[in-house]
Amino acid sequence: MVSPSFFQENEFFLDQSRCIGCQACVQACAECDTHRGHAMIHLEYIDRPTGVQTAPVVCMHCEDPTCAQVCPADAIKQDDDGIVHSAAKPRCVSCSNCVIACPFGVPKMNNGYELMMKCDMCYDRTSLGKKPMCATVCPSDALYFGKREDIERIRQEKPVNEFQFGLQTVKTKVNMMTAQENENIPVDVADFMAGATFTLPETRTGAPDVANTAVFDLPEIVKLAKNEPVEELQV
Repeated sequence: MVSPSFFQENEFFLDQSRCIGCQACVQACAECDTHRGHAMIHLEYIDRPTGVQTAPVVCMHCEDPTCAQVCPADAIKQDDDGIVHSAAKPRCVSCSNCVIACPFGVPKMNNGYELMMKCDMCYDRTSLGKKPMCATVCPSDALYFGKREDIERIRQEKPVNEFQFGLQTVKTKVNMMTAQENENIPVDVADFMAGATFTLPETRTGAPDVANTAVFDLPEIVKLAKNEPVEELQV
């Protein structure tokens, strides 16, 4: 196993604003020896209906991983370096508890293998003192593995590894780049719903009613096909 100093001197940094959607990280991830051709990283669209901006999603390797807490079979383990591994095949019961519980939406259930699989920070490489595959191929440095002082010197953003989910604080091994004034990053599902304000409430007051945002009027031609009353068509 690699010396602990390797992870003390080097950290993983994620800057989703730099992602250009090239998929290089996805292809490289599948080439790790222990991944058997399956990519453990995936790209998400920020707002698919309005743009093509993507963001890489890797396991944040929480200090106190929720996925391991909710696993009924004790199949998810965290090693001495703080790396949270995919579920152990002999123990995983493919219940998907971890998939639902992860606050970052990272674990994925591979139905073919009946196994939860996720980013393990390329443990076959990092355990030998090498950088994760995704960080070695990212052309825009949206994924960066190196010394904290180096990235703080070359970036205007600030690396943060503390996230606020409602009243719960989650600390992670992976850092997210954010504005200099932020000490942590508040994340709340309600923040991304219609009419929500980007403030962190002390208590949950309930999600905004977004039912009306999904209501739309049928086009006139569709109403005609459904024999519904329409206004006079303008030719």
